[in-house]
Amino acid sequence: MISEFDLIAKYFKRPAARADLGVGDDCALLRQTTGMQTAISTDMLVSGTHFFPDTDPEQLGHKALAVNLSDLAAMGATPTACTLAVAMQAPDESWIAAFAKGILTLADRYQCELIGGDTTRGPLNICITVFGQIPAGQALRRDGAKAGDDIWISGTIGDARLALAHLRQELILPEDQFQQVLPRLQKPVPRVELGIALRNIAHAALDLSDGLLGDLGHILDASHAGAAINTDDLPISSILRQQDEKWRLQCTLGGGDDYELCFTAPVEKREQVLEAARLSHTPVTRIGSIDPQPGIRLYNAAGPLARTGIHSFDHFATPEK
Repeated sequence: MISEFDLIAKYFKRPAARADLGVGDDCALLRQTTGMQTAISTDMLVSGTHFFPDTDPEQLGHKALAVNLSDLAAMGATPTACTLAVAMQAPDESWIAAFAKGILTLADRYQCELIGGDTTRGPLNICITVFGQIPAGQALRRDGAKAGDDIWISGTIGDARLALAHLRQELILPEDQFQQVLPRLQKPVPRVELGIALRNIAHAALDLSDGLLGDLGHILDASHAGAAINTDDLPISSILRQQDEKWRLQCTLGGGDDYELCFTAPVEKREQVLEAARLSHTPVTRIGSIDPQPGIRLYNAAGPLARTGIHSFDHFATPEK
């Protein structure tokens, strides 16, 4: 059986590139850049809570890093490095090789160097910490939304929750439709390029990990503001559009795992937002506006909508996968 240190050396150790010292010592050493702030985020993925135990390991490696890179994207930060801590019951080398490939392929795409971490025996649990940098004072925070701002969303939302509903047998999709929405759950795309392009344009931003209503609520709480959302304008796939209204609203408003950016920007910067979207090759959609009245108000062409029964993900209130 492979030892802990042989496992690290074989599958995760690489020559240090952007770090002064990477995997293989008690600490990694990162260079500091004058005039830049360091952005740091940590996310944990637990088997049975965040992913099914039989999830493809390469896809799991991708997602484990992608959800962290999405946090950097939400701040407008450029990725620089990451650490990995993983617990597993036994060192299955074929599983580890695929898992490492998923992480390192995505890390290479964003030049995010793996610089350290830890391995141990235990129930499958993955924890990644990412480091990024951003020019001082240009971070996209949650507390900057202003009354009158447009509210925008990147990409489409709801397909990850739709795929999960199929896996949970809450509804059954035709196999071809399920295969089209499954990558939204298993291999999300972090919107790093868009986040960077939105510096000095957006007032506030975050990534949609737990559902639009809950996540937008974090911006509103931090900014002491409210919002009006036109549900007819929510960007959804043709597959989700075929579902009944109950599922469309549950997946778009309460569904998590989208990892799209939700951000606010002044009306006079609409053209700049669209140019940022074009430069980053990321579609964006305007879905509503910020107003001074607390809370989220939903409406469509027929008038106001109630949000009865729609809840975002909460680790201590939502049933496990």
